[in-house]
Amino acid sequence: MSQPIGKRLLKSFYIREDVVQLSKELLGKVLVTNFDNQLTAGKIVETEAYRAPDDKACHAYQNLHTKRTKIMFEEGGIAYVYLCYGIHHLFNVVTAKKGMAHAILIRAIEPLDNLDLMLIRRGKSKVNRQLTGGPGVMSKALGITTDFTGVTLLSKESPIWIEDRGFKVSAENIIASPRVGVGYAEECALWDWRFRIKDSKWTSAAK
Repeated sequence: MSQPIGKRLLKSFYIREDVVQLSKELLGKVLVTNFDNQLTAGKIVETEAYRAPDDKACHAYQNLHTKRTKIMFEEGGIAYVYLCYGIHHLFNVVTAKKGMAHAILIRAIEPLDNLDLMLIRRGKSKVNRQLTGGPGVMSKALGITTDFTGVTLLSKESPIWIEDRGFKVSAENIIASPRVGVGYAEECALWDWRFRIKDSKWTSAAK
């Protein structure tokens, strides 16, 4: 189970500057983890875009550099994982060129590989939306924690990567809506930068 079955996304995918477009293009791609030779994977069905310096919902708004956000300013193709409410480990993909703090939050996946291990990690006995339908539970199901922030998604030795398995998502099957939990971001809270695959039963609950 240690080998990917799709084509790993290359640096050229991640270093583009249009984070909104990339958030749409990640829908249908497959997020894979391989820890201790135990592979788990799921199709990405929900994303959110964040863009410094103008996005008030972005951790790096106004190009704020902190110990946490410095990862966001690195060249695209690495993981940015942060802790939310002291509980949830949220997995983001850093995009764009070095110095541009853009990131995409992966909010939900449709589980594909090694569902048994995902259930164990989540302490559940039944496969349903609650298994991976939300950014915190998704990370837990895949074994992702803040320990992996800064990890490259590009190296063959990396325990986390994203690959293309040929799932196609047309523009008419993408739902755009405001992002979740960013009411503090004033006018930016209204931006339709949350993207979901239409009719997917695996996306997190609508807001």
